[in-house]
Amino acid sequence: MRKAIALAAIAAATCLTSPALAQDGKVQVKVLATAVLPDGEIDKVKIDEIGLPSTLQTEANDNVVPTVAIEYFFTPEISLETICCVTQHDVDATAGVPGAELVSDAKLIPATFTLKYHLNAGGISPYIGAGPAYFIWVDEKPGAAAVDLGADRLKMSDELGLALQAGIDVPVNDSFIVSLDAKRYFIGTTATWYAAGTKVIETDHNVDPWVLSAGVGFRF
Repeated sequence: MRKAIALAAIAAATCLTSPALAQDGKVQVKVLATAVLPDGEIDKVKIDEIGLPSTLQTEANDNVVPTVAIEYFFTPEISLETICCVTQHDVDATAGVPGAELVSDAKLIPATFTLKYHLNAGGISPYIGAGPAYFIWVDEKPGAAAVDLGADRLKMSDELGLALQAGIDVPVNDSFIVSLDAKRYFIGTTATWYAAGTKVIETDHNVDPWVLSAGVGFRF
């Protein structure tokens, strides 16, 4: 958080002496460092064949990954953006059996499109956006605690949801920017653990991550 605040201050100072970003470029590409901060709490237990503690609750771990954002400008104010990244998460119990690993190395592809409105306030460009997101889970595995309980396979459902976005682009010259971006996703998943082909646990989870990014961009 301190690093993000420092970067914002540097960006604000830069904008005082930097020219406005060129408006004729239609495509903008950003290279970002992104913190993915998911929730992961259990919303509902649908199947429990092993007798889980009634107080069981879970949380997914945070991760920081490189991200590429590609944006097309229909007008100087209106653009469409998509992002490319893969982030990996474990899910551990926080109550009931604290510390027990239930999900291991689940890889998430957050396919996201946001329609953005840019305020273009002089030399800087604050923006807001919203759009659909489809979470695709890949290579998810039962955690060590789930394996100890007999689980040999895990499936997490791919789901459609919503992303809200806000951020700021600060020009350094007519094609190079510094960017800060925040997204909040509203999306869940159903996790199903199997033992010898039989469902033994099935739970609904709120994923709902904050996704916070800082980096640089090029417009051409």
